[in-house]
Amino acid sequence: MSKKKPRPQVERVRKDLYEAELERLQIELVTMQRWVIETGARVVVIFEGRDAAGKGGAIKRIVQYLNPRSARVVALPTPSEQEKGQWYFQRYIEHLPTTGEIVLMDRSWYNRAGVERVMGYCTPEQYRLFLRQTPVFERMLVEDGIILIKYWFSVSDDVQEDRFRSRLDDPMRRWKLSDTDLQSITRWEDYSRAKDEMFEATDHADAPWWTIESDDKRAARLNAINHLLSRVPYEHREPEPIDIPGRPASDSYERPARDRFQYVPDHAHTLG
Repeated sequence: MSKKKPRPQVERVRKDLYEAELERLQIELVTMQRWVIETGARVVVIFEGRDAAGKGGAIKRIVQYLNPRSARVVALPTPSEQEKGQWYFQRYIEHLPTTGEIVLMDRSWYNRAGVERVMGYCTPEQYRLFLRQTPVFERMLVEDGIILIKYWFSVSDDVQEDRFRSRLDDPMRRWKLSDTDLQSITRWEDYSRAKDEMFEATDHADAPWWTIESDDKRAARLNAINHLLSRVPYEHREPEPIDIPGRPASDSYERPARDRFQYVPDHAHTLG
């Protein structure tokens, strides 16, 4: 009986290089957002890919220092019965950005071409209609001035399985393992065929797909942010100067006695 070949180790970007470049890119993201706000641009970034491909980690690093008033993450749950009766794109439209806003979609209308297609949650007719309508829908968004960027995070089967297993004993990430997630292992080739069909129908000049190799999460995050910055035609704009005023002299204000208020117990200082 032949032994199973050992899995090749993923060569990761060195941590010190990763952290330094991530900081530089995140500063650029803040600059880019300032341009979006001041010019009234509208940006939609779609994150798709295999389960455990690292989409959420990339999104987290992108929004980490952005102003949440003009940058939103959209991760919609399973559609309600009312939403199931709507035009398929309808519930996504209401989450599109207004002027000066960035929307990051952690999965999107492409659910229909992925999990819904593979798991049988939509009919063949609904699927074919989706493939016909999507390029038209996306061209409408682009023609209206929306900057639409689509990313596919690609992960190998071995790395995906390793990431699933790492979640089993992690109480903070255990919720990421659902039956549908686990079926992405047993139905790997079905998802591969669905992805190929989706790309064939929806990879068009107005909104092309951009693939990010994500076996190395650090590299994937840096590559995603760097490319995103290159796809938004922002200009460097210096923020308005701010002078922090001096604190005025006290005007006989007396703070009420502390025992009049309820304070949160000091748990932090009970730690050894």
